[in-house]
Parts: sequence; C-alpha cells; structure tokens
Amino acid sequence: MMNLIRINAVAKKEFIQIWRDPRSLGLGLAIPMILIVLFGYALSLDIDHVPLVIWDQDKSKESVDFILSFKNSKYFSIKAYYDNYRLLERDINYGRAMMAMVVPRDFSRYMHSNQRAPVQLILDGSDSNTATVALGYAQSIVYNYNVQIMTKAARAIGISSLNAVDFRPRVWFNQDFESKNFIVPGLIAIIMMIIASLLTSLTVAREWERGTMEQLISTPVRPAELIVGKFIPYFAIGLFDLVISVLTGRFIFDVPLRGSLVLLFIASALFLTGALGLGIYISTVAKNQLMASQMALLVSFLPTFLLSGFTYEIFNMPKAVQAFTYFIPARYFITILRGIYLKDVGLDDLWFEMLCLVLFTMLAGGAAIKKFKKKIV
Repeated sequence: MMNLIRINAVAKKEFIQIWRDPRSLGLGLAIPMILIVLFGYALSLDIDHVPLVIWDQDKSKESVDFILSFKNSKYFSIKAYYDNYRLLERDINYGRAMMAMVVPRDFSRYMHSNQRAPVQLILDGSDSNTATVALGYAQSIVYNYNVQIMTKAARAIGISSLNAVDFRPRVWFNQDFESKNFIVPGLIAIIMMIIASLLTSLTVAREWERGTMEQLISTPVRPAELIVGKFIPYFAIGLFDLVISVLTGRFIFDVPLRGSLVLLFIASALFLTGALGLGIYISTVAKNQLMASQMALLVSFLPTFLLSGFTYEIFNMPKAVQAFTYFIPARYFITILRGIYLKDVGLDDLWFEMLCLVLFTMLAGGAAIKKFKKKIV
C-alpha cells in the first residue's frame, strides 16, 4: 500500500520546484495557448482566394461574364489582367499567381455559333494537393457556367426545364467545410502529448543532474510513491491546459462542442495519465535533461503529429505505416475528440478507443514504476 503522506510530500516538493522554475511553468502554461492560436490560424486546410491572372483576348460581353463567374467566387482572387504570355509566365514563376487563364479572341463567336469555346488554364503544379483542389474549383465554376448557358438556351426555344439528375448533396458534421473544426480538436491531443511527455521527461533527469536524487533515494519514499508524487503536479497542469484549449476552441475559433463534456474530460484524463507515464519512463531512462527532451520529441511529438491522423489521413498512408499507427495512442484520442466535438457520439461508439487509452495508461504507468529503481547506477 502506498503512503499518502509521502506522496503528498513529494507532490508538494514538485509543485514548489515547478513554481521556482519559470521556464517549466511558462512551458506548461503558455505553450498550449501559443500552439492552439498559432496552429488554429496558421494551419488551415481551406484553399480560398487562389491567386489568378487573366488575359482576355476577346474583351466581349460574353468573355466578361465568364470572367465574372471566377471573380465572384470566394475560391479565386484575380490579381491582374495582362495582354501577353510573358507576364502570365512571370507571375507564375515568381509565385505571385497560381493560375493563369487565357480567354481566346473568338470566344464570343464560338458561344453564338453553339460551339465549344476553348479556354486555356495554366496551373502551377508545384504543390500537387493544392493544385488538384484549385483545379476542381475551376472545373466546378465552368460546369455551373455551362449549366446557366444551357438553361438560358432551353428557355429561349420554349423548354421550361432540362431533364437532368436532381443531385442533392448533404454534408454532415461540418457543413461549411471549415478546417478549423477538424484541426482544433486534434490539436488538443498534440498539446497534451507535448506538455505531458516533455515536462515529465525532465523531472527525474533533473533530479540526477542536480544531485538531489541521492537524497530522495535515502528517504523511505517508495518508487511508486515517488512516481505518483511527481505525477500529480503535472496532471493538474495538464488539466488546466485542457480547460484553456477547450475554452479557446469554443470562444476564439467558434468550434462546436456537440458531445458530452464529461466524456471529453474522462478521455482526456486517461490520455494525459498515459502521456505523463510515458514522460516519466523516458525520464528514468535518460540521465540528463537534454537526452530526455530529445527522446520525448522523438517518441511522443513526431509520431503524434505525423501518424495519428491529425495532419494526414491514415487511409492514404502505405499499408505498413497504417499498421504501425495502431501503436500510436494519439490515434485513438483524436478519434474520440473529433467524435465528441463534431458528431456527438457517446461511449457506445467510442468504447474501443477508450479501451485502447486505458491499456496505454496501464502500460505507460506500469513501465515507469517498474523502470525506476531506488539505487545509484
């Protein structure tokens, strides 16, 4: 049985040590706010206002109407009108424009003679993903323009409507395709993993560097009591960071929280406990703070950022990498966060992910307690 008095003494000592170390305190309290604001504003998957330059060779009413369909779209921003290919090429080469459109001289004649009017679209494909999305936007605008032309032509010859597929798409959970609604919940997992693993990875290593570990070893405090005592202050900081992240996401980024707040905090407490246990395990392995911080970055942050589904969809990864993601705890936590935030799903749908978090917590905490020995090596 663990002695609560000894645990309280270790926890009180750790609180005092954190309070007297402004760097650790600032890292624990300021970094979450900085990260969520920085990532929330800077990391956006929305592709709007694609810079576009145009050469209108026809300068007719029809060509102007066609160009207006791009100008009135929120997806494109017309930067300039030119009268030669050299200027179009210059803007694309210098990155001032991502697209260049050339409307031919006989555009209006093609339209009045019921022929297909060719329009040239030059696209910078350096960023293949962004270019693909931008090309889809352009094709959608051209398609809608063609539908309008066909509808006007049909009404001109007395046809009230055209027979076509009545396609009625309906978007669930994120109707406006706001990337912040997808990013901010996952960002909570990134913040908690960084803070928990990085801060706690330094705690035991700091004791070895300062020479105070020998004093702790000489006390009656057991290894499990020492680990739990060091765990409590960082758990409190982690919960405080969680509250900051939830409030920031709700009131600054207006991200909806449709699910259970209680379930959110229970899942977060499980994940935080496991992350803290992982950090303490790293701290017991590394004997200095530099090594501990590097190991924490390699073991926790990078896999969480790259392989959890936060940045890249897991189903787009190679099969071998997809199999490896099952060992990344943040994968399950991000699924829980997005399910609670966007889909209002409960424990009936998230029981497997919760079970994985419980398993992660038990393994990380057990490994930290088992690894720490009260002896000088």
